[in-house]
This record gives sequence, C-alpha cells and structure tokens, in this order.
Amino acid sequence: MNRSFLFGRRSSAQLVFALGLALVVVFSLVPAVGVLAISFTDIRSLPFLPVHFVGLDNYTTFFSSAQLGYNVHALRNTLVFAVAVTLFQNVIALFIAVLLNQRLRGRTAARAIVFLPTILGVTVIGLVFSLLFNPSGGPAASVWSWFGSSSAFFGSPSLAMPLVIAVQVWSGIGVAVVIYLAGLQAIPQELYEVAAIDGAGGWQRLRHVTYPLLAPSVTANTLLCVIGALQSYQLIYVLTGPINPATQVLSLAIFTQGFGGAQGGVAQSQGYAAAISVVQFLIVMVVSLATLAYLRRRETQL
Repeated sequence: MNRSFLFGRRSSAQLVFALGLALVVVFSLVPAVGVLAISFTDIRSLPFLPVHFVGLDNYTTFFSSAQLGYNVHALRNTLVFAVAVTLFQNVIALFIAVLLNQRLRGRTAARAIVFLPTILGVTVIGLVFSLLFNPSGGPAASVWSWFGSSSAFFGSPSLAMPLVIAVQVWSGIGVAVVIYLAGLQAIPQELYEVAAIDGAGGWQRLRHVTYPLLAPSVTANTLLCVIGALQSYQLIYVLTGPINPATQVLSLAIFTQGFGGAQGGVAQSQGYAAAISVVQFLIVMVVSLATLAYLRRRETQL
C-alpha cells in the first residue's frame, strides 16, 4: 500500500474528490446558475402561466425610483444587522472563550450550556423569545411595567432591530466560542509563562500574546458572522414577521417575493426574487472579499 495517499491508492483519492466535486456542482453550482437564469424571466408561482424572457427588467425594477427607497432601506437594515451581529458576537464570544479556557470547576458544563442555543431550531428560539417578550403578559412586559412603561418589543420600531440582533447573537455565539477555544488551546502555555516572567499583566498578555496568535480564529469567526448575517432572515421572519419596516432586510425581501407576502409595491414574482438574490450575492461577495483581505493583512501585521 502506498502510504503517501490517505486512502491507500491514487484512484481512491481521485474517486472521493470526484464525488465531492459532483455534490458541489449538483447542490451549489447548478442552483446558482438556475437562479441567475430565472432572474431574466417573469416566472411566477401561479401554475400554467407562460414564462417569458424579460432581460434586465427585474434588475431595472430593483433600481427604479419606485423601489429604490424600499430597497435602500432594506440594504441599510441588512448592513446594520450584519455589522452589529459580527461585532457583538465576536467580542462576547472571545470574552467567554477566555473565561472557559481557564481551569475552573464546572467549565465542561459551562461549555455545554454556552453551545446549547446552537442546537436549537430557529422556530424554537423564535417561540421562546416571542413568549419572553410578549407585550400582553410576558416576563419582559412585567419588568417593563415596574418602571411604569410598556412596549410592543418586537413590534416596536425602535426596539425590534436591537432585540433581533441580541437574539441572533445569543443563538450563534456557541459556534464562535468553540472556534475561539480551539485557537486558545493551540497557543503554547510557555509563551504566557515567559510573558509573566517579563512582567506582563493579564491585559498585556491578552493583547500581545493571545490576540496575535488567535488572529486566524478571529478571521474565521468574522467571515462566518458577516456572511451568515448578510444572508439571515429566518429569525427576523419568526420574531417580527415579514412586514415590519424596522427589521426589513434583503434576504427577507427575497423570501417574501418568492414565497408570499410580497412588499414594496411589486407583485409576488420568483423572477424578481431571483434578481434580488443575485444583487445580494454580489454584495455578500464584495463585503466578504474586502473583509478577508483586511483581516489577512492584519494577521501579517500582528
């Protein structure tokens, strides 16, 4: 057996690679090409309607003066949501990971509790927080009443987005903590001992030892958060519904245009939804590549 190959023979490795490539093509490339093709048609959900090639009409509609205000508002909400989730989730996850990396009693149970929200479904999370922030008698409404006030919470124009951001951070923080823990455990303890001998305090060790060596984990977590948040709509849909302007994002506009509850003055159309998804893909690609380039440059500077 040739030990230079993981699977023993070159043919076995090539077969596994070919199967993996086939899965990527079937479940990623083909649907992506299909969405791009659909974006140039007027296809709708109603059966037996003829489908026509409309060229760039869907894109023209997206950037038209009639839709520009609605779409710019959705894009602004999307960027605010992505930046806030990425910032808060990474800062909190790093703080928790540093704590859980210490030799503390019960840290295994604490790690399991932190990771628990990750295994919960979106519907379960949405139901739990909808009950907690039920304005008619939920625990949050009771606490609010102690101060002689009331709020619609997820129905409030001012509170809906911050609450959704908080729930999104809570639901995804487990994965970020695991990635940071893996990075922290890969740092040799000898470096901390040498830094302590040189008189470095806790903050200095975190700044000059932990953070530089944890840069790859920061890059991975930041990219995951950015890409996920820019495409997220499930929690927003469950918590605030599809028609709350305060939490309207591009992904939710795609969903409502494609599957019902179309907004913004455009009738439900899968072709128009596909056009929005292509625009969103370009935005996600540009933001992700720019973020990756910046973080890679930062890694080399640290």
